[in-house]
Amino acid sequence: MQATAYTYDPVSRSGQVLLDDGTPVPFDAAAFDAGGLRLLRPGQRVRIETETAAVTGTETGSGPGDGARGEGSGAGLRITLVTLQTF
Repeated sequence: MQATAYTYDPVSRSGQVLLDDGTPVPFDAAAFDAGGLRLLRPGQRVRIETETAAVTGTETGSGPGDGARGEGSGAGLRITLVTLQTF
């Protein structure tokens, strides 16, 4: 899936990407390290891989487009890899 880098903290190696619908989804250092990047600038187009995160408690914001394809609100998604988008 493709997204756009939104924020990045080089100290924690974590940040957020924006899905194409504008939804921010956070990523952690493990996802950043899995992609082999050294730096990420806001606005860069990236490729992400996701998995459905285990949801505890009440989930809000669910609706059409959420689920296995990873599109929609981004609720329940966990990014496992962030790397640069290549064409």
